[in-house]
Amino acid sequence: MPDLVVPRGVNPFHLDGKPVRGRLIRLGPLADALMTRHSSPDSVTRLLGEALALTAGLASALKYRGSFSLQAKGEGPITMLLADCTDQGELRGYARSDPDKLAQYGRNPSARALLGRGYLAFTVDQGDEAERYQGIVPIEGASLTEMAGTYFASSEQLRTHLRLACAKTEKGWRATAFIMERVAGQGGIGPELDEIAQDDAWDTALALASTLKDEEMLDDELPPETLLHRLFHAEGLALGQPRALAYGCRCSRSRLAGVLEGFPMADLDHMAESGLITMKCEFCNYDFRFDRESIRGSAGHA
Repeated sequence: MPDLVVPRGVNPFHLDGKPVRGRLIRLGPLADALMTRHSSPDSVTRLLGEALALTAGLASALKYRGSFSLQAKGEGPITMLLADCTDQGELRGYARSDPDKLAQYGRNPSARALLGRGYLAFTVDQGDEAERYQGIVPIEGASLTEMAGTYFASSEQLRTHLRLACAKTEKGWRATAFIMERVAGQGGIGPELDEIAQDDAWDTALALASTLKDEEMLDDELPPETLLHRLFHAEGLALGQPRALAYGCRCSRSRLAGVLEGFPMADLDHMAESGLITMKCEFCNYDFRFDRESIRGSAGHA
């Protein structure tokens, strides 16, 4: 699998003395590596790219070891959309679609048309040491940005502004996200502002963020700090430490062999074809083949 790292994948910032913080997520060449593992129509690939960028941005806010995942499941042509990212920036995702259903929606269907009626699940997994947190919201709105807005409105304490973009460029697929949050007061940064001044600062930041163009967000030649400076140089912009994103499919031959060892022998016999058991990783679209005779199966099952 690709050993690919984007050193400046997540670019955090805040506005000094104002109740505003955010992050600009740039997947760069990582987007193309992740999104082209499967051969899908552009409309499906584009939605996957937006989901990957959004998930990377939300995972970057984790303050503990774990992962953040986004899952969309509906009745539309895309039967499954899944992206997840660890706190270390290991990112993966895939979209499964029904070609026959997809053909009924033309060349550029909306995210709502692609997903149909269903739900979005946002899941924080802290491993075995803590219970998973999951927020589930109905699929509402025409775009993934609007759908995620429903989650922010119902599950988050912070007012959030989100913009997503994904497109096929001359250098391949690119995907990006801009997430901006209104924090309590000024987040302990700078002098106290009264409520009216805080409202004004947030409204100004929203107005500036609305000038962002997809072309700017997706341009590899435009450094993220330059883009953020264009937006907020007059508002006390302070840049945080960038964080890396990486190709993060966590499949392995040994892990899958362990999974197979838990099956009864009769089930393993049923899985085998010509003496081989094939397991596919949906994320990286890679087939792992195991000799049936090398897999013993779970004890006590014949």
